Amino acid sequence: MRSKTVTAGALCLVALLTACGGGKSSKPDQMTTYDNESAATSHCHSDKVVWINLPTGVYHYKGETWYGHTKHGAYACEKEAVAAGDHAAKAN
Repeated sequence: MRSKTVTAGALCLVALLTACGGGKSSKPDQMTTYDNESAATSHCHSDKVVWINLPTGVYHYKGETWYGHTKHGAYACEKEAVAAGDHAAKAN
């Protein structure tokens, strides 16, 4: 039975990494993500830096409640996020 437990555990890990993008967007060839805001700002130049909730593909602007505060997220350039299929959070 141990082999089934290991297999199930491995499948759960693969599912988690896939859902979270392994720390990257689901389309990393179109978007670079960053762990900190200053690195994203350096890369984005004149584009807006956004915080993306990676599992949902919803991004937040600086000053919004969830900016930098979702469990599985990263900073990125807004234009790259849009090109990767992500979208802004709906306004309240």
